[in-house]
Amino acid sequence: MSSKKVVRKVLFNLLIAFLALFWLIPIVWLVCTSFSADSGMNTSTFLPRAWSAVHYAKLLQSDTVNQFGTWFLNTFKIACITCLVSTFFVLMVAYATSVMRFKMRKPLMNIAVILNLFPGMLAMIAVYFTLKTFNLTNSHIGLILVYSASSGLGYLIAKGFFDTVPRSLCEAARLDGCNEALIFLNVVLPMSKPIIVYTVISSFLTPWMDFVYSKMILNAGISENYTVAVGLYRMLDRSLINTYFTQFCCGGVLVSIPISILYIIMQKFYVEGITNGAVKG
Repeated sequence: MSSKKVVRKVLFNLLIAFLALFWLIPIVWLVCTSFSADSGMNTSTFLPRAWSAVHYAKLLQSDTVNQFGTWFLNTFKIACITCLVSTFFVLMVAYATSVMRFKMRKPLMNIAVILNLFPGMLAMIAVYFTLKTFNLTNSHIGLILVYSASSGLGYLIAKGFFDTVPRSLCEAARLDGCNEALIFLNVVLPMSKPIIVYTVISSFLTPWMDFVYSKMILNAGISENYTVAVGLYRMLDRSLINTYFTQFCCGGVLVSIPISILYIIMQKFYVEGITNGAVKG
């Protein structure tokens, strides 16, 4: 390897290390602050003046403001149901657009791609009044419907993966008398573990991290119906921040643990699903 290539590689690795360090600074600050002995915000020093884990214990003990356990279970329930519904929607739409041939197939695919170019926040007002018409505001069912309803539009990566499945297997199954549902369930899905894992994680992340739709729909001020994002945001109220800021940081750390564990366990399949899904469009 020439000296120029060595220098270029070293500089590139240094740049990546610097960017990684820069990206990790807020996470390190959040974790360190969660172990602060102070209950309020400390902006004078990066590291806490005194260390303590007492606020983790306080976070797990409900009071009139803090109901973290209930919020966590609410979010987990919404995320799990949304994950199941959205995963089936995405995989079925991807299979239909990849394997089946029907009229208006390409125009529908193009419309879905165009709709994905616009942020979902543009439809917030329409979504809210639609849910209000059916009395679904301030309910977890309304949130699940919002998260799941348009999930099928995110079919593109899964379609790219299904495009790599050998068509000869599907044809052989048809000759054996299988319909499209049996081919999808018994032939294609068993070969599609990477894209299933990718879709599951992506579908789980949306409700787990969302704040905007949760805040908009759960607006009655009933604390036990909050998700984690809305409940923790409440702790940042001007009248509460000096008492609950460190607990807010503790909640941020605890919320990140389940998805971090899930991603570490499924990382191999997650990356494989993205790369294989990007082979064809």
